[in-house]
Amino acid sequence: MSAKIVFFDVDGTLLNDNKQLPADAKEAVRLLKAQGIRTAIATGRAPYHLKDLAAELGIDTYVSFNGSYVVCEGKVIYEDTLKTETLAEIEAMADARSHPLVFLNAEEFSSNRDNHPYVLDAFSHLKLAIPPYDPDFYRKKTVHQGFLCCPEGEEKDFVDTFADVSFVRWHPYAMDILPRNGSKARGIEALLHHLGIAAADAVAFGDGRNDKEMLAFVGIGIAMGNAHEELKPYADLMTKHVDEGGIRHGLEMIGLL
Repeated sequence: MSAKIVFFDVDGTLLNDNKQLPADAKEAVRLLKAQGIRTAIATGRAPYHLKDLAAELGIDTYVSFNGSYVVCEGKVIYEDTLKTETLAEIEAMADARSHPLVFLNAEEFSSNRDNHPYVLDAFSHLKLAIPPYDPDFYRKKTVHQGFLCCPEGEEKDFVDTFADVSFVRWHPYAMDILPRNGSKARGIEALLHHLGIAAADAVAFGDGRNDKEMLAFVGIGIAMGNAHEELKPYADLMTKHVDEGGIRHGLEMIGLL
């Protein structure tokens, strides 16, 4: 195919379970760029949690917070935020169930519980610093994304109650809290509009439940061999595992390498 831009998820796609970037994936991105094909990151991570990887790959365009904060060539071109009133209501329900919350914006992040085991487990999984404690964070600052930290199966009341946000699980103890129509696809749509590129001319790689809309939206959506089972029906193609050259193999499958 003739693609103008390729989007890469981070965890489980560019990075393996050890949060390492395989050499073959790094080389594949370099070869794409050498052909003049744009490369971008599309992730649920905050900008400060992807900056080292972006710098290593020489990428300055990204969709972060699952579409709620989009940067093109170093400049912010789109953002969406969560309502303070909604977050207060979610917090009240979470407090009643002893579930901690994490709040994130483009500059910083914080938790409303100090060193809660669910928060520690989720951030240890990502190999990221533990969020500092600030129970008033969302009342004072903009919030692009939140985390509801609760065990699987305990989110139903939240999902049923709060119609103006979406909850997407990414860890046994953590779910993203997004604006109702928030998704990587929405952020990608804004970026493509800014660049004047059609969705049909875009490719995306992903592995998680938060990649469903992205893979469905672009011209070719490629799921990693290690992808979550729920993602696979949304993919046009399946590539190999992240540790088995999945990025390079996927690009070879569609003739970009």
